[in-house]
Amino acid sequence: MNDFSFYFSLGWAHIISIDALDHLLFILALTATYQLNDWKKVLILVTAFTIGHSTTLVLSSFDIIRFSSKWVEFLIPLTIVITGLLNFNQPEKNTNRQWLNYTIALFFGLIHGMGFANTIRVMLASSQSITIPLLGFNLGLEAGQIVVVTFILLMAWLLVTKARLNRKIWINLLSASAVITAIYYCIDRWPVH
Repeated sequence: MNDFSFYFSLGWAHIISIDALDHLLFILALTATYQLNDWKKVLILVTAFTIGHSTTLVLSSFDIIRFSSKWVEFLIPLTIVITGLLNFNQPEKNTNRQWLNYTIALFFGLIHGMGFANTIRVMLASSQSITIPLLGFNLGLEAGQIVVVTFILLMAWLLVTKARLNRKIWINLLSASAVITAIYYCIDRWPVH
C-alpha cells in the first residue's frame, strides 16, 4: 500500500502544483463553457480525458509507444490553445458540439498521457510490478482533476449565477487566460531549434 500512496501522491502533485500549470490550464479551457448544473456532462468530459491519458500512460509505461519529450512538451500547450480558441465559438446548446468536446478531451488526453508517462517512466522501470503504481498515479491524477473541476464549476456558479457576470464574458476570460499563457509555453517549448 506504501507504493500506492506514493504514486497516488505523485499523480495528485502532477495536477495540484504550480509546476502542473499546463495541465491546469487545459482543464480550465476544457471546462470553461460549463456551469454547475452541467456536472454530468463535465463528468463524461473528464472521463474521456482520463481514458485518453490513461491509455497513453499505460502504453508508454510498457514501452509500447514512445515519443520525443520535446514534442510532447510542445503539444501539451498546443492542446490548450486549440481548446481555448474553440471556446470562443461555443454555441449555447448543441449536441453535436458536445460530442466534439468529448472527442477533443479523449484525443488531447492521449497527448497529455505522454507527458504523464515521461514523468513516471524512470520510476516505474525500477518497480517490480507496475500495476499498483499506475493505478495509484492515475487515481491521484483523477482526484486532483476532480478538485480543480469542482473549483471551476463552483466559481462559475458563484460569479455567473449569483453575481450575474455575463456567461460569455466568463467563458472568454477563462479561455483567453488559458490561450495567452499556452501560447507563451508553445513559443518557449518550440521543439525545432
